[in-house]
Amino acid sequence: MLKFNALKSFVLILLCFITFEAGAQVTDTTKKKIVDTVKKDILTAPDTVKKLHSNPLSLVPPGAMITYGALSFAVHPIRRFDYYIHSGIAKSDSTFSTKAESYFQFAPVILVYGLNLVGIPGKNRFIDRTVLLGLSGSFLAISAGVTKHLTHRLRPNHGDYLSFPSGHTATAFMGAEFMAQEYDAKSPWYGVVAYSIATTTGVFRLYNRDHWFSDVVAGAGLGILSTKLSYLTYPYIRNWLTHKDKNGNKKTMLLMPTYQYGVPGISFAKTF
Repeated sequence: MLKFNALKSFVLILLCFITFEAGAQVTDTTKKKIVDTVKKDILTAPDTVKKLHSNPLSLVPPGAMITYGALSFAVHPIRRFDYYIHSGIAKSDSTFSTKAESYFQFAPVILVYGLNLVGIPGKNRFIDRTVLLGLSGSFLAISAGVTKHLTHRLRPNHGDYLSFPSGHTATAFMGAEFMAQEYDAKSPWYGVVAYSIATTTGVFRLYNRDHWFSDVVAGAGLGILSTKLSYLTYPYIRNWLTHKDKNGNKKTMLLMPTYQYGVPGISFAKTF
């Protein structure tokens, strides 16, 4: 079975290199430029947002992944494969333990804002991008939370009955698709890096005995689907929030996620 010492070293080196390169380029001038850009985004509140870079058929692969995971509850060969993977890991890496996935799951999102910070803009403006991320997170939090409690699956490590789907994996793949949406037009390597980190997150969840294989596959599909849905629906939401009155004057309504004193929330602004 696969040993992870080399893989862990490679991923950690990769993340350290990216972090070092980004940090080396951040100057006071760059920071001021980012602040000015954010202020401009808030004031201008553009009417449109660039849409999903692929057609609705791109929803099929994540849908198939979720379906595979769901079938593990009824199709015995799929469930037996879960046991096979778990047994193989237990035999080859029974002492494996890491908490790296708790950080890896957020790495793609951090990279998106890090790239923006060093002057490499994504497809959408800061405000739209942030709302898209919040919308993706909302889709994921609701769907994953409800599914975990409805399915009531016991984890391989017998920790609790919230095994299906893998939340860490879902968050990582949500961020990976977010990075791909924002930067694939510049280079497909951005998506490759993001999805590599997300895949590593899922593998670590398996090797830590926190999830079954079908949990991880379904979590990956759910994360991807959440981001794709946000990019498909947000243009309509945005156009509804920013529209013109009967006299042709633009009415702007702006929703923004906030976080103050440890409490998350949403701010609302409207121009008349």
